[in-house]
Amino acid sequence: MSAPTSSLFALLADSLERQIRGGVYRAGDKLPSLREIVASRGYGKNTVVSAFELLVARGLVEPRRGAGFFVKETVHHAPQASEGTDNPSRRRAMDIVWLIRMQLRNEPGQLAVGDAFPPQEWLEEARLDRTHHKVARGGLGTLFRYGDRLGYAPLRHRLVRRLADVGIDAHPQQIVLTHGANEAMDLIVRYFVPPGGVVLIDDPGYYPLLGKLHLAGARVVGVPRLADGPDLQALEHVLKAERPRLFFTQSLAHNPTGSDLSLPKAQAVLRLAEQHNLLLVENDALSDFRPATAPRLSALDALERTLYLGSFSKSLSAALRVGFVACSADLAQELADLKILTTVSSSEYAERAVETLLAERRHAKHLEQLRGKLAEATQSAYALLDRMGAEVFVRPTHSLFIWARWPGFPDAQALAQSMLDMGIVMAPGNVFSVNSERVSPWSRCNPHAVQDPRFLRALERLGG
Repeated sequence: MSAPTSSLFALLADSLERQIRGGVYRAGDKLPSLREIVASRGYGKNTVVSAFELLVARGLVEPRRGAGFFVKETVHHAPQASEGTDNPSRRRAMDIVWLIRMQLRNEPGQLAVGDAFPPQEWLEEARLDRTHHKVARGGLGTLFRYGDRLGYAPLRHRLVRRLADVGIDAHPQQIVLTHGANEAMDLIVRYFVPPGGVVLIDDPGYYPLLGKLHLAGARVVGVPRLADGPDLQALEHVLKAERPRLFFTQSLAHNPTGSDLSLPKAQAVLRLAEQHNLLLVENDALSDFRPATAPRLSALDALERTLYLGSFSKSLSAALRVGFVACSADLAQELADLKILTTVSSSEYAERAVETLLAERRHAKHLEQLRGKLAEATQSAYALLDRMGAEVFVRPTHSLFIWARWPGFPDAQALAQSMLDMGIVMAPGNVFSVNSERVSPWSRCNPHAVQDPRFLRALERLGG
């Protein structure tokens, strides 16, 4: 079993897991009800619900509508954890799955302060409702079959022009469309990372990527993220000590800190990559929120030892699930073949919808309005956080992520648990760290959501 974390819901889940694996609760047994645990242990309702959901994510229990939670029949068919057969990589990945589920929950009255998206009403201006008839009218001959292995050709051609705008010279055969940027990461991990292989990521960084790497059995090493990019001294040290093949990083609008890579640091990272035969996977999923002239590793490197990932989830719609990877032509062919084996193809319907939206003249105006609204929300959020006495890690003019900490709350995970009992979902810093058990005072905040009066009232209730 994985080492317990310090949060109440995880401690409760660990306790129940020990009882399940020790035979106190056998396959098919019903766990105590939510009301019984609240009464006997004094936990809040949301704490118990979170513990049950974590046990579900670990594959130990299953919910039955109207009856409660039951130990799964398959739990005791495998050897006991004490016999050394438990898979810690899979367990860590499943714990991250649970954390993602917490971020995706959308319960009535719930406030997601750590949300990773612009407000829905901002994205409605893209007018997805107008695209269906155009997509159907233009593609009836192909919409009932699998799409091209590389993805919808007109969208790849349009992406060539968009990449040129940010200084990346590419050919349509160098672009593979994917089911969101997350599938692009999956393909890269499958292709490059053997079990036990060393992979570098930003720390803090994109935690779903951390889960993918754990699931692949990789050994993940974090490179500390500073206000202007990776810590170069730490990066050089780990390159010499570990000789990794890949470094996943976000140059611009970094998730979760909101920081941007400086030009001198970008040039230094590329020098180190060349010296140590390192491939750089640059996730630029928020490219629409940063200037075309901002330093990008892939633009400086011309896709020689860089792979460039993009997405439309934050500026159009996450429901479309369209992303891409741009790389060398030979590698693009390999990744496209791997895509065939894993998902057959990406969605041509969704890709046609994105191409239709990008082709419309109002798209540029939509992006301009989106950036304007985000800038206004970001500056208002900074002012509010200053009044709260919070410390902000870095302050770009507009950012979908604000990395902040509050005096009097040294453990953001404990703060998040207390907030959860009041219907507020936060994104504590330890979630984004390679070592999730390390206490962090930092939290990722959404500049729009953090201004909701419920958040300030909840913080005041806790004595902040």
